[in-house]
Amino acid sequence: MVKNTIMILLFLGIIFAGIVGYRYLSPDEELPFDDEQEGLSEQIVFTFSHVVAENTPKGRAADKFAELVNEKSNGKIKIVVFPNGSLFSDIEDITALKEGQVHFIATSTAKMGGLSPEWAVLDLPFAFPTYEAIEEGIHGPIGTHLLDSLQKKGILGLAHWSNGFKQITSNTGPIRLPQDLQGQTIRIMNSDTLRAQYELLGAEAQPESFNDTYHLIEAGKIDGEENTISNIYSKKFYEVQKHLTISNHGYLGYVVMMDQKVWDQQSKNTQQILLEAMQETTAWNDRQAIKINEEQLELIKQNSSIQIHELSNQEKEQWKKKLDPLYDTLAATIGDKLVDELKALRTTYEMKE
Repeated sequence: MVKNTIMILLFLGIIFAGIVGYRYLSPDEELPFDDEQEGLSEQIVFTFSHVVAENTPKGRAADKFAELVNEKSNGKIKIVVFPNGSLFSDIEDITALKEGQVHFIATSTAKMGGLSPEWAVLDLPFAFPTYEAIEEGIHGPIGTHLLDSLQKKGILGLAHWSNGFKQITSNTGPIRLPQDLQGQTIRIMNSDTLRAQYELLGAEAQPESFNDTYHLIEAGKIDGEENTISNIYSKKFYEVQKHLTISNHGYLGYVVMMDQKVWDQQSKNTQQILLEAMQETTAWNDRQAIKINEEQLELIKQNSSIQIHELSNQEKEQWKKKLDPLYDTLAATIGDKLVDELKALRTTYEMKE
């Protein structure tokens, strides 16, 4: 008798959880009342999952987006942000979006190769000489083309959020010249383009989850990793690494996405509010990303014994000479037109330096 009662209660619990989950993940359907917003008879609730800390460019941009949406909708649209991979990891988030388990994600562009090989153009080494080049690249024809390419996958690409330039950390160093990475094991994001770079440098590229990286370094399972200063700071990689090279060798950014079917279910007013908030957040992020990385590099210098080396122009040229052949090697996969556009952009900004 007791066993039967438990089974009935468990069955009812599963049904209830399914109903709640369906209501939560269908924003334009009838939604539960939020007691923090007294006086509202209806509220649309969206979930936003990302894997970094809140004090990073992406973390702050997600919070800014939520804040702007709340203001523009007078509290009728709520964005619930889940940072630090608390909802889904960086390996799971695209699948979760496509399966309707989350409404917004901001995935690293390096991991977009599974949807389209064209995204690898943003991972090419030393693609952007300056922050201005990054902005023109991701907000100009190249970035727009990449966002539009997601439509055939049933995904709406809303914006590019920049985190800036990647640097290299290692416990085997210092890293000044390309040959200094010979034989090292470096954690990368899951990208064939990034893997090809490190293999060309004689290193072993090891794709691992972002949130596992600290422990892998601490345990000595990898020698180092590549990341922006904000990620190196927020995840405290500087505590378990001896050397940091300011290389600016690659771009790290995110594409903010929503499932097209979920987007199409929203009213025109809701869509307009989300688009306006996203545009304002993106412009705000472009400025903040630079500031955050600069400030947090100073904090690393003040609070760490890590040895920092900034590549000279002469050293940087040696890295380019070693890695530039990848542009032609990968053009067949990425697309000749995109690679040529990136080359032209890079040349334009190199001439301005």
